[in-house]
Amino acid sequence: MYNILRALLYRLWVVSTFTLFGSFLIFWFYGFIVALVSLILGIIGILYNAQDLLLYYPNDPPDSRVFVLQPSTFKLPYESIKIKTKDGFKIHMFLILQANDSHRKPSMIFFHGNAGNMGQRLANVSGFYHKLNINVLLVEYRGYGLSEGSPSEQGLYIDAQSAFEYIMQRSDIDHSQIIVFGRSLGGAVAIDLASRPEYRDRIWALIVENTFTSIPDMARVILKWKCLSWLPMFCHKNKYMSLSKMRAVRCATLVVCGSADALVPPSMGRALLVRCGAAASRLAALPGAHDDTWTCAEYYPELQRFLALLPPHAPPHALSAVHVV
Repeated sequence: MYNILRALLYRLWVVSTFTLFGSFLIFWFYGFIVALVSLILGIIGILYNAQDLLLYYPNDPPDSRVFVLQPSTFKLPYESIKIKTKDGFKIHMFLILQANDSHRKPSMIFFHGNAGNMGQRLANVSGFYHKLNINVLLVEYRGYGLSEGSPSEQGLYIDAQSAFEYIMQRSDIDHSQIIVFGRSLGGAVAIDLASRPEYRDRIWALIVENTFTSIPDMARVILKWKCLSWLPMFCHKNKYMSLSKMRAVRCATLVVCGSADALVPPSMGRALLVRCGAAASRLAALPGAHDDTWTCAEYYPELQRFLALLPPHAPPHALSAVHVV
């Protein structure tokens, strides 16, 4: 908790100083009561907006906004793409296509976690490319890497929708085999996309990894403040209510988690699976894994087994149930 407060004060010292100075001036001209009210409102405003600083880390490590590792580093063929989102921001993406018959292979839309940029996920993507034999579209959210704008919950949802619409316009992609993948925060983005009526029947499979039920739930886990249970929902700037959205998911779903994850409790992954509205769903709880599930020996075999259960070129309603907990 001390480290969190120290980080907030360091990053918000200008705003905090202005709030204190403004409250002093109000006290001087209008008295104690008005000054106290203004100070309380200022602190509430700071804490509300500071939630973004606790969730989004696009500058970690510090050069993440100016340097994005290229897929060629891993000998992957790729296109560097920039598209304009529905609300006018340009976001950066990498499209990595299989060298042969890319239009016959499944394609994954990859949504990364809350820190760094998509280039830092290329080692994992290389595994997807070579071991799963799929195409991969990596999406760099607004405010991350070389994308414009600043991150926000609704903004990330729009980025995901824009990326999906882009890949559905490609003639070298099989539109009936679209996999939506998200890790950590990206899992919440993927679940939102897969739960929307205009997209859910167009998605072949959903894979979420080390993701949470909601941000309010994560706040209670990390901070361990009992008072957070009484905090009204409108006090949370970022909510990412994945648990409630899982009821609307219709495509085959794989939930991956580490059995020893100290940050996101594995129980959240199980809760997501239980709430899932898909007829075909599966849990892969990797023994002893933390937030490094993708480095485990059983990681890619688990994904291979899941994808092998899905009939090729089949709409979601044609899938057989493979519910495993």
